[in-house]
Order: sequence, then structure tokens, then C-alpha cells
Amino acid sequence: MSATTQAAPKGRGGVAQAVTDSLVVARRNLIRMTRIPEIVLFGLIQPVMFVILFTYVFGGSIQVGGSLSSQDYREFLMAGIFAQTVTFATAGAGAGIAEDMHKGLVDRFRSLPMARGAVLTGRTLADLVQTALTLVVLAGVALLIGWRTSENFGKILAGFALLLLLGYAFSWIGALIGLSVRTPEAATSGGLIWLFPLTFISNAFVDSNNLPTFFRHIAEWNPFSTTVQACRELFGNLPPGFEAPDAWPMQHPVWASVIWSVLILLTFRTLAVRKYRRAAG
Repeated sequence: MSATTQAAPKGRGGVAQAVTDSLVVARRNLIRMTRIPEIVLFGLIQPVMFVILFTYVFGGSIQVGGSLSSQDYREFLMAGIFAQTVTFATAGAGAGIAEDMHKGLVDRFRSLPMARGAVLTGRTLADLVQTALTLVVLAGVALLIGWRTSENFGKILAGFALLLLLGYAFSWIGALIGLSVRTPEAATSGGLIWLFPLTFISNAFVDSNNLPTFFRHIAEWNPFSTTVQACRELFGNLPPGFEAPDAWPMQHPVWASVIWSVLILLTFRTLAVRKYRRAAG
């Protein structure tokens, strides 16, 4: 019997093996990122461009609350840019997993005594680390152009924690897409095409109260909008005269953000791991 058809050797069972295997795979992906610094660099360019363009091109032209102040818009904007950055990392996660599948890495992992879900968990954890580093750099750029917070350090950290939770949840959507296509290019396209309407039919760049009725209702129940609203509250970036919509997620954005992110994480992790097991079976 050939090596590819033999049953994989058994390792330690249970959670301990799954955690250890996931960390090993995450380390492998982090080492790969350090050897290809362009991955991190290109991941930084787009959000920095969005910050500069929206701040200096649209700042002072878009009304938020009752204000047209460029400083008010700058502070209103940054939570949306942060959230867009963590969600757009989804495309990279999907492309990376599709590349591993395309190169036959799955077949190699099958011959090892490791938890099946560890390949995906390790990949998404590595992407989470990269996303966190991107947020740190982006926050530094935002401070340089005048973004400020007015809440205590604990609330600010809570805001960034919500962003990372949303990004990690969305990375599992990327994992499912990566497992469902045949090439990394298709995974990149598939990972971005649905993100543009998700992020723009939201409160990220404009006050959702100013959207047409149909799009306003979508924006108010959009999980992306919920995290943006939660971060604005936690950062103290709500503009003067701003009134939150009456929809429950906008009235309780922190709780709604946690609920949305956990539901997305549990749903798409389950689907992605099931897809991976079928692909490797």
C-alpha cells in the first residue's frame, strides 16, 4: 500500500494535541511571512492609502452627526478603516489556504499524526498575528494625521480586541473560500468580491442615518457596522450631535459585535473544518 493511501499515524488525542498542532502550523506560517516581507508590506499599503485619501479628500465634505469638521470626520473614519483592514485580511487567508491545497501540502499533513483542524486553525492564528501588527502600524499612522481617542486605556484595548475578534471570525470565511476553489487567484477574487458591499453598505465611511431607507436597514444590522459602532463608542470617537439609529445592534453595539463575531466564527469554522476533512479524506 502506498504512503498516500495508508491511514495517518495516531498521535495524542484530544484538545492537547489540537492546540499543540495548531501552534506548530501557526509558527510555520509566521516564519514564512518573515521570509516574504512583501506580504506584510502590501497588506499595509491599502489601509494607509484609505486613511490618507478619505482624510484629505473627503474630510470636511462628509457630514457626520451635525458636523462638517475635518477633525470630527477623521475620528469618525478611523474605526471604519480599522474594521475594513481586519476584514480585508480575509482574502489573504483564503488565498494562502488555497495555495497550500494547490501545492499538495494537505497530502503531506495527512501522513502526520496531527489533528485535522489544526492546519486551518494554525493558518488563521498566523493571519491574526499579522492583522494585529497591521493594526498597530495603522494606529500609528492615524495618530500622525491627528486621530485621537477620549476614553480610558481599557476601553481602547477593548475596541481593538473587538476588531481582532471580527477579523479572526472573518478569516474562517476566507478559509472556507480557499477550500472551495481550485486556485489562489480564485480565492483572492472570491474573498474580496463580497467584502466591498459589506464594508461600503455600512456606517464605516458615512453616517448610516443619511443612507437611503433600504440600505440604511442593511447597514444597521450589518455585523461590520456593529463592530465599527462599538469601536467608536469605546474610542470616544462619536461626533457632536450624532444619534445612533434605533436598531438594536446600533443601540447595544459592543454586545452585538461580540454576538455577531462569535456566531460567524462558530458557523464558518465548523463548515471549513468539515470541508477540509472531506477534501483530505
